[in-house]
Amino acid sequence: MAILTTVPTSPARYQTEEFEQAVLSLSPAIAVFDCDGTLWSGDAGYGFMIWSIETGLVSRNAADWIDSRYRQYRAGEVSEAEMCGEMVQIYAGLHEEELRHAAEVYFKQHIEAHIFEEMRDLLAQLKKDGVELWAVSSTNHWVIEEGVKRFGIPASRVLAAKVRVDGDIITSHLLAVPTDETKASGLVEAGVPAPDAVFGNSVHDAAMLAIARKAFPVNPTPVLSSISAERGWTVFYPEAVLADQKL
Repeated sequence: MAILTTVPTSPARYQTEEFEQAVLSLSPAIAVFDCDGTLWSGDAGYGFMIWSIETGLVSRNAADWIDSRYRQYRAGEVSEAEMCGEMVQIYAGLHEEELRHAAEVYFKQHIEAHIFEEMRDLLAQLKKDGVELWAVSSTNHWVIEEGVKRFGIPASRVLAAKVRVDGDIITSHLLAVPTDETKASGLVEAGVPAPDAVFGNSVHDAAMLAIARKAFPVNPTPVLSSISAERGWTVFYPEAVLADQKL
């Protein structure tokens, strides 16, 4: 007789103390974090792009081009990897020192206040315990490197969207766009094939969540929530998200 099985329509959830205990009880040696939507709310990559256009950092021609491409992306005509790559390439010709300063200003003014307190506290404890912390994101590396300084993650452990820089001049030559399967493969190439704990919020993090000893979906999108239910991953919603969405 066939045995019928059902998949839960929604995943189990951690309360804050349960979440922290579940992570710390692993005694992880290596922990990997997505950034936008996982360590802080919002999309810092898109936000930085709009801010850099509005402040005149990006030329009008480049701004018009990327706006057209973003509309195509929203319509499903441009892939996630293509869009994330092009959002870094628009800075070609600028000085990297100028971009680093812009990323510092943008993050302080627009993102820092939206860091999830629970994640700040967790990473502080992990760092205190000597855990090797990594950040993996499809947002440009200038913004991510600036942001994860707050969590004690060095630039050497950041995998993010990146182009070649010649001297101090940014080029359009793409080096990496970590998203979907390339988040997982990028970790493998960096010598992190099986991290103990991985944290992410969207379907684009699913591949790297799957290579972890234990996956921790944080503030999951509806698609990642469904995947979490199918795979038995328990999810966590920071208090700020619960307050906004009344989940």
